[in-house]
Amino acid sequence: MISDLPLFWLLAVFAVAGAAVIAASIRATRLADILADRTRMGEAMAGGLILGGATSLAGVVVSVDAALSGDASFAFANAVGGIAAQTLFLAVADLLHKRANLEHAAAEPANLFQAVMLIILLSLPLCAVAGPDLSYLGVHPVSVLLFLAYVWGTRTASEVREAPMWKPVQTDDTRTDEPEDEEEKNRPVLGPALRFAALVAVMGVSGWVISQVGGAFISRFGLTSSLVGSLITAVVTSLPELVTTLVAVRRGALQLAVGGIIGGNTFDTLFLVASDVAYRDGSLYHAVEPGDLYWLGTGLLMTAILLAGLILRQRRGPARIGIESVAIAGTYGAALCVEVFG
Repeated sequence: MISDLPLFWLLAVFAVAGAAVIAASIRATRLADILADRTRMGEAMAGGLILGGATSLAGVVVSVDAALSGDASFAFANAVGGIAAQTLFLAVADLLHKRANLEHAAAEPANLFQAVMLIILLSLPLCAVAGPDLSYLGVHPVSVLLFLAYVWGTRTASEVREAPMWKPVQTDDTRTDEPEDEEEKNRPVLGPALRFAALVAVMGVSGWVISQVGGAFISRFGLTSSLVGSLITAVVTSLPELVTTLVAVRRGALQLAVGGIIGGNTFDTLFLVASDVAYRDGSLYHAVEPGDLYWLGTGLLMTAILLAGLILRQRRGPARIGIESVAIAGTYGAALCVEVFG
């Protein structure tokens, strides 16, 4: 068993699993960009659906495995902690894009709509925690509502992209979605799709390994499930989002970068649905710790700041990044201090 390994080998296995997730995600970014063009889905939607879902797989495996073992706090904290960490990654990517504020350059109605959907989806678990302790067949009704809202939001976001009712003002710094040339765009989709699926499988297996190591940290060192979930496994399983975002920015696929983070965060709310189903001791939402709710609130606040930045579209800010990136980084830093020293 992984949990019985000596400390050195436990850390080594953790590092190898994390490296496998990162390596797979780098390759997946290029394939997602290709699939976006060949399926005519567009960068923003491909970032949210294809890339966001794939890079989130390791995280969902961690949360579900924790819920199956009966650790609701670990499962919940891993999900909401990952959302906060991934939002922070956009601030990091903003530093990399020197020409203008990333949120200004990646103007896209679908990204705006997905950010609104993310706020809605994060609000539902908060309502579940504050509401009555209900569960039917071990599943809280909010989990069903959360899943249905995600499906509706995904379909509507696609409609927003295909037939937007408004368009952002185009400036010299606005980066539009530029597909491959016509000859390349008409090439088969099957090959890239199969390679993408193989990379997804690698990320899924690595996620299970990371979950086992995280559980060992909790039992062996007496760390709280909230701490391990929100700051260790959540950050490690979120590293693909950091890598894919930075790679996408360097490739000039700015809408893919922003859409990948927002769409990945939207997908991550389904961690809670899957975890609630896997948790067999009643409602997951009424078995969590106060610290887990703090990270849920942090994710909500950071998403609202991001949405404000997408609407404001500031060209320049402190240190050549948008003011929303500064606020996002400050919010995460404050939450980190509260978790570690609070």
